Amino acid sequence: MRIDSHQHFWKYDPIEYGWIGPDQSVLKRHYLPDDLEPLLASQRIDGCVAVQARQNLEETDWLLELADQSDLVKGVVGWLPIQDSDFERVLEAYRDRSRLVGLRHVIQAEPDDAFILRPDFNEGISRLENTGLVYDILIFEKHLPPAIEFVDRHPNQQFVLDHIAKPVIRSERFDKKWRQNLIELGRRENVACKLSGMVTEVRDDDWDEALLAPYFDTALEAFGPERLMFGSDWPVCLLRSDYPKWVRCVERVTDSLSKDEQAAIWGGNAQRLYKLAR
Repeated sequence: MRIDSHQHFWKYDPIEYGWIGPDQSVLKRHYLPDDLEPLLASQRIDGCVAVQARQNLEETDWLLELADQSDLVKGVVGWLPIQDSDFERVLEAYRDRSRLVGLRHVIQAEPDDAFILRPDFNEGISRLENTGLVYDILIFEKHLPPAIEFVDRHPNQQFVLDHIAKPVIRSERFDKKWRQNLIELGRRENVACKLSGMVTEVRDDDWDEALLAPYFDTALEAFGPERLMFGSDWPVCLLRSDYPKWVRCVERVTDSLSKDEQAAIWGGNAQRLYKLAR
């Protein structure tokens, strides 16, 4: 089964989705399962994992409702108030929601670069250990050192790094510091990584497979095919790429791998790590 491990749905509202900027008009409309379904079908992708785009319980409940209504949505990475004192009570209320497969907090938007090391946040993460929920790490390259320390505090928790930690991608300079830190993070066996969100970090006017190849190669070196998974970041990817173009790019850069390794990246790892229903 081929799985898109990272995409979003929303009913666009300029207040609710204030992170969508004035020059991102392609995102200023509703994006729902009916919009994604033909794209997945055209690329022989069987389902997806829907990831939160707002930090409130209403968003998580809405995504779970979509998952209950659509066989397309195999799982939801939602938001819950991880750092709040009543997190355990809130978490208990969601224990029976089988489509809730993970949680995420938008670390990259926090003004404190060391937010991920806050005691209250780490206390909340420790509550996930026996729930089977994955925690998705959404950060920029600058957050990799504290993220490594964070992961070391929770050796029994499964983590998934979103968007290869969002390095700045440009043709004239490869970020060697990002490479060093990503490989260091990859030494932690409880961390996997999504091949997603890369095109929107490109600073050049255009992008191609050759530009992104060193970043794919680094992710493969850091995590191996057994801990990488395909993700589109649709519809955000539409800022720089249509859906088929991104799929073709990932297919080409993984073409030299064995059939089993390709199958792992294209769905097997997402099924295993997120415990997705077939």
